[in-house]
Order: sequence, then C-alpha cells, then structure tokens
Amino acid sequence: MDKIAQAITRLFDKHRIVFWYDAKQELRDEYESLLLPGVEMVELHNNEFNVKHLVLREKPNQKFLLYRAGPQPDLLNNWLLDIQLAQGVFSADQVSIWMNEMDFPPAPEYFGLVQEHIDFFKNDARRSLLKAHLTPNEDLAVIRAKMLAVCVNADLESVLEILLAELAEDKHEKFDLIQRSNLDAFLWSRLETQFGYKSHTPNLRDFAIGLFKSCYALSLEENSLFKQDALVFLKRWRDSRHYQPAFEKLSEEYVNILGIEKDLENRDIRTLIDVDFFRLIDKKILSALAQQILDRTLSTGECTNLIWRRRSTHWFNEFSDIYEALNYGSLFINELHNADLQMESLADGIHKYQTTWVRLDQNYRKFIFHVHASKQPVLEKLTGQIEKLYSNNFLLKVNDNWQRFVDSAETWSAAPFISQSEFFNLHIRDYLGTKNKVAVIISDALRYEIGEELTRVIQEEDRYTAELEPMLAVLPSYTQHGMAALLPHTEITILKDGTAQVDGQSATGTENRGKILRSIFKDGAAAISSSDLLNMGKEESREFAKANQIIYVYHDQIDAAGDDKKTEGRVFDASQSAIGEIVDILKKLTNANMSNIIITSDHGFIYQNQQLDESEFAVKDVEGEEIYLRNRRYVIGKGLKPNKSMKSFNASALGLTGDFQVMIPKSINRLRQQGSGSRYVHGGASLQEVIIPLIKVNKKRTPDTTAVEVDIISSSSSIITSGQLSITFYQTEPVTGKTLPRQLRVGIYAQDGTPLSDVHTLNFDLISEDPRDRQVTKQFVLSRKADEVNNQTVYLKLEEPDPGSSHMIEYGSPRPYQLRRSFTTDFDL
Repeated sequence: MDKIAQAITRLFDKHRIVFWYDAKQELRDEYESLLLPGVEMVELHNNEFNVKHLVLREKPNQKFLLYRAGPQPDLLNNWLLDIQLAQGVFSADQVSIWMNEMDFPPAPEYFGLVQEHIDFFKNDARRSLLKAHLTPNEDLAVIRAKMLAVCVNADLESVLEILLAELAEDKHEKFDLIQRSNLDAFLWSRLETQFGYKSHTPNLRDFAIGLFKSCYALSLEENSLFKQDALVFLKRWRDSRHYQPAFEKLSEEYVNILGIEKDLENRDIRTLIDVDFFRLIDKKILSALAQQILDRTLSTGECTNLIWRRRSTHWFNEFSDIYEALNYGSLFINELHNADLQMESLADGIHKYQTTWVRLDQNYRKFIFHVHASKQPVLEKLTGQIEKLYSNNFLLKVNDNWQRFVDSAETWSAAPFISQSEFFNLHIRDYLGTKNKVAVIISDALRYEIGEELTRVIQEEDRYTAELEPMLAVLPSYTQHGMAALLPHTEITILKDGTAQVDGQSATGTENRGKILRSIFKDGAAAISSSDLLNMGKEESREFAKANQIIYVYHDQIDAAGDDKKTEGRVFDASQSAIGEIVDILKKLTNANMSNIIITSDHGFIYQNQQLDESEFAVKDVEGEEIYLRNRRYVIGKGLKPNKSMKSFNASALGLTGDFQVMIPKSINRLRQQGSGSRYVHGGASLQEVIIPLIKVNKKRTPDTTAVEVDIISSSSSIITSGQLSITFYQTEPVTGKTLPRQLRVGIYAQDGTPLSDVHTLNFDLISEDPRDRQVTKQFVLSRKADEVNNQTVYLKLEEPDPGSSHMIEYGSPRPYQLRRSFTTDFDL
C-alpha cells in the first residue's frame, strides 16, 4: 500500500492528472483506502465527458487521480486519450511500480528492461543505488552498464577489475549476482565490443586467460585475438596498487597454461625488455644478461640501458638486487678492460687511484653487496669470474706495481698528498683562537672508495657541499695508530701491546682522546661515539655543540663487522649501511649549528669475498729478537730478520718514536694467524688500506640542487596513423652531484585531459657520460577512446610529482600530435 501511495505521489510531482487502470480489477480496496492530500479521486465508469469538463474547465488547477476498474480502452474508444498523453499513467503491477520508482518513462523498452533483469530490481538497496547514478533519458546500454557497477559495488570503470580480483581469490559472489540479474550476456557483449573477446561458452576465467595471452602477443607486436584496448586495460590493472596481488596470482597461474616458458626459450631479450605480464620474463632477461656479460657479448652502455628500461616494470623491485649486481658487474668488467694499472711513483699511484681505479673497487663492492642481497644462483658463474678478475687481474696486479715504489721508499710519504699525521695541523689547528667551530667524523675503516660514494650522496643532499681529497694513512694501517695520527700531536709511540700514545698520553678509547683534545682547545672540546650523539635529543645536541669548539665523533660500523671472523663476510653490507648512518650523523651536527664538518678515517682495508688461495699468504713467517705485535698484515718488533716477502721499516721512517721495526707483507699477501679472518684485512701498505678519504662538508642557507632536464627527440612526423607510438626521450646530462634524478609520468591525452594511451612512469637517473646511453625509447599503446578524437590534435604530456603532495605538475609544454587513424587500424596487430 505504501509503495502504491509513494509511486502515485511521485507522479503527482510531475503531473496534475494521473490515470490508474486496474486491469485485473483487484486493487479497488487499495484505491478506496488511499489518502492523498490535495488530490481529488474520481472513478471512471462511462462518465468520461463529465470528467473531462471537470478537470479542464471546472477545476483547471486541481490535482486528480482518475481510477478505472478494468483495462485501458483502445485508442479509438479512449475519450480521455488527449489528456492521458499529456499527463501520467500509474500501473499497479510490480514492474510498473519499480519503473515509477526509478522515474523510467512508460515506454515498452524500459518495461522490458525491468522485466529482463527482474532479480536486480527486487532488491531495494540496488534500486536506490542505481537511481542515484541515473540521469534523465538514460540510454538502455548505459543503464545496464551502471547496473553492472551496482552489482560489484564500484564505479563503472572498475567493474572488470573487481571481477578479475574476485576470480583471483576463487570467489564468485559478485559474478553470481550478475548472472542472477541476467546481466552476464550484456557483460560479454561489452567485452566483445571493447576488447574483441568472443566465445561460444564465455566465462570469466576463459576471458582472463585470453587477456593475458593476447596482451603478451600485443606487447611483442604479434597476432592477437584481442584488441589493443586489452593491453591498455591490463597495464592499468597491473599497475594499480590495490589489484597487484590479484594480477600476480592470475599471472602465476596462467604462465604454465599459456606455455610462456617454452615460448621464451628462443626469444632475444631485446624484444622482451618492455614486456611485463609474467614474472618468468624477468627471470629470462636476468639469465640472458648474466650470460651475455659473462661472454662479453653485451656492451656496458647497452646493459645499463636495458636495465634502466626494466626499472619501471612490475617485478623489478623483487629482482632489483640481481639487476643491480649485473649492472655493477658489467661496469667492473668494462673498467678493468680499459684500465692501465701502471704508475710512476707513489704519488702517481694515488692520483690514478682517485681518478680511475677507485671505480674498480667500488663496482666490485657494489656487485658483491647486491649478490649477497639477491641470494640467487643465477649470478654464480658471473660472480666466480668477477672474483677471479678482481683478485688476480686488478687487486694483485695494481698492488704488485704499487709495491715496487713501497719497496724503494725510505720514508712513508707521497707528496704532494698529505699524510694522516698532518691532518690536525693542516685542517684543524687554524680553528684555535677563533670562534669558529669544527666537527670531525672518524669512521673506522672508511676506505677511499666508500668515501667517494659518501661524497656523492652528501652532494645530492640539498644545501650541502662536499669536497673530497685522498690522504695517505700511516703505517701500520690499523685502528690505534690511525686514530692517534688524527689527534694533535708532536710524536706518536706504539707500545708493545699495540696501543698508541700521543706525546706520552694514551690515545686509546674515546675518553682519552677527549682529554687530548681538551688539552689543546680551552674553549671546549669533546670526543663522543656516534651512537651517543645520535641518541641525543634536539636541544641536548645543540647544547652539546654550543659548549664545544671542536667535536670528534667516532663511528665504527665497517671495522666492527670486518674484524670479526663470524661477520667479515658482511663487511660490504656494513659499508653500505655506514654511508647512510654517517649522513645521519652529519645532519645531527648541522642541525646542532655545526657548519664546518670533516669526515675521514683511521685506515682502509682489503676485502676479497672468495676464499683465498695459498699464494695469497706470505711464504715465510717473520722471525726476530722480540715480536711485540703480530697481525695478518703487519708485524711490530725488535731485531726482525729480513724477509723477501716482507717490507721492513724502522720506526723513524714511519714517523714513530721508538726503537722498533715494522714489517709488512708485500702487495696483498697475508700472514697466517690462527683464529682470525683472512678475507678482510688491514694494517699493510696496499692502495686500498692506505688511501683514505678527507671530506670537507659545509651546509648552505639556500637550495642548490636541480633535477636533470629531459627532452623529446623529434621524429620526422608528428602524425599518429597507427595504434602505437614510439617516443625517444633524452636525459640531457648525467645524474651527478647537485644534478639529481627526475621522475616523469608520461602519456597521450586528448585536449580535455582524457587519457588515450597507457601511462608510463619513467625515472631519469642515468649516470653515463655518453649521450647515447641517455636516450631511451618507450612505446605508447592507444586505447579505443582515441577513436573518439580521430582527426584531432592530441598531446604527449609529461608530469612530475609536486614535492610534499600527491599532485602532479606539468613538465614542459605538451607535445602536439595529429591523430589520423584510418579504418585499417582496426586490424592493427
């Protein structure tokens, strides 16, 4: 009863007169019990002329409900037809009630719509939700599409996405509702129109398998049963964070059904580099890259470019360590191939190391770091080759050449490069007697190549400047000696237990080093561990900095890992972590108003990841009158006997006070020592042990970083005639120092901003100096929406994230293209 009253009332919102034909003559009681304020109720029974006069002449402004017990008269005998056509008609059957509720016009096609999908309209909530999304005179196809959206409880664009997600979870509630609502045939017709899906027995799983199969083929520019819109859709669905788990599950399930592994066997990886629908593709690419780098059939530039193009693909993060390892492995092999490891003096060796050879140690370290992180056997053969190349063709050879000049050195120096013992006098003493403050961060075992990477990381920080120069570490190159050399001193003495004294004071431990500094800096000096500094609150650290003119901060992450036999294999992991932690220390100091900061080290180290050969140990052990201290890489004692495999220095030749000798294994040889590790060592005179970084850091008040510029390399034509468009982008300069990477989102759009293609997110972070290595090509696939703007101007639009928000801002001016696709593009493969 209420629904009849509601339906009639809605009709009176639009009409003054409403006709009610009770065709089955079964609703008279409902008619007679109606209460419709302001409405005059009149029954029709052969009184049509009088009623016409009443409603048109006597009461032209009154609302009337005209009830007839029986069917509607045929047109020729309906004396009130003219009024009826201009007014409203109420039908009391369920379908008619729902039509009135939905504000559907009383037309047969709308009546048929409701009847066809009766189960949909039975539900009050579904009707309400549908009505909220309808507009007047809605097309029936649009209504059915919106009904699909109501069934999955989402917007129109997400219907298929949600159904595929439900399929991945092996559920079917939403699709069952679509079937009960008799909307499945409409769904299949839409999928045929939009994607080209056809089947005698259509079902969602069959469609999903066909979708993956066709998109794989379309990406390879091969024959496909589906249209290119399928490719645009699947890329969008794959890239949606919400649906990624569903995409991955279906992809993993269908890879075997579609025989992708066999198909990949004979494909060139260059044809696969932008294909991204199966995890197996990454495995194929990684395996091929590893083999080609091993066989040296792939140039470093091409390797870097191929890996860069994979960076925006779906599974890159999962395999990122393998990709990075391959990149650094390729760089290492290329650098070694082009390296001249000869030198003319100690100073020349240091110069060549800092300008060229440093990259060999660095690329080896980064390669091993990512190999460890990946934990994948695909890198085993390449790792074996690079281990041999590093140990035999670089580390041994370059240090054998360096050793010739170490052997001929009467004293330990390499002018014009400064010695570690000169550090305080040359870089710190000038602060005495001034109001300027300085902080020194000393990171144990921060060798030069790690310092070089750290310098670049600091330079990438906004407002920070960092200058790097090499410094020659003292011999023997171990912690107690190196730490003492960095303190103010006139003389250094090494005691029999290996501890060092500065002008008669112990330089062992943070507390003793603080005492030595305070004896020089009367306005306040402190030595502190990095952990204690980092644990300070903001105000506490500011008060600490305010109270001291000079602060020495001691950081120990690399040496702590390397000096322990159980953890020496993780020394490169510790090196990478140390870089981030030192930046944290740096920011802690600058936030405490310390603007002059120097970062340096006590010594470097040698690390070979593979187990050592017998040839890498000194042949003959050291003998002598008295041996004070013995390590893998040095011996300190008195009356030490000459040894062909060792270089001997008197204490004075090393700038030390005392009557003793220091002997060091030549090149990279080690002494045998029970219980200690042998892959990570220091104390000797190799390049990696004695070249340490000296980094001067300042913080500016104004921003000083910029992002790289990106250009589009113009093609010969600005007309799009097919369903795909290839665009070549050019990063105008390498990423380095203050020139930072730039991330762009790129796609083809209509004038009103409607996307017409798939959208790519590109990270322009290439570091190559060669301009050819900074050119990258991306292919854009047009969707069916492009047909709606055919023969119009469309735009390639570049956008970048707005810092601090989720918004995008345009980068440069949109690039216009004329879209002129003929009907033959409907057959594009």
